[in-house]
Amino acid sequence: MNLNKNVERKDGYDQVCVWPACIVYHDDEENKETKISDFEDLMKKHFNADVQFLEQIYTYPDKDENGNEIPDTGERCDLFFAVHKDSVMSFAIPRLAYGIRWLEDVLSPENYASKIYPQRIFEYQTW
Repeated sequence: MNLNKNVERKDGYDQVCVWPACIVYHDDEENKETKISDFEDLMKKHFNADVQFLEQIYTYPDKDENGNEIPDTGERCDLFFAVHKDSVMSFAIPRLAYGIRWLEDVLSPENYASKIYPQRIFEYQTW
């Protein structure tokens, strides 16, 4: 689901994470809220981390040096979620084994990933 604006975060859920190629639900599913709740419960059980599901974003295609879209790229579903400030320290290292990244790392100027998401994603940054 691509939204036109960012999801509002609950108080204390400041650190946004990106989990590439992770799907919580399919767009045509009727039980999205249950899947989201199950995801948040799983994160609590597995990582002992309180998280807030934000959204799933399908990436834009990569572009070549001339700005042309590269065929067969893009449309990967990436999961965006926020970690509560009281869970960040215990979550920081274990997340690495699953390829979960801090938003700030994903959006750094040196990282091509900053070009595969809507510009509004930069507004999720808190530092």
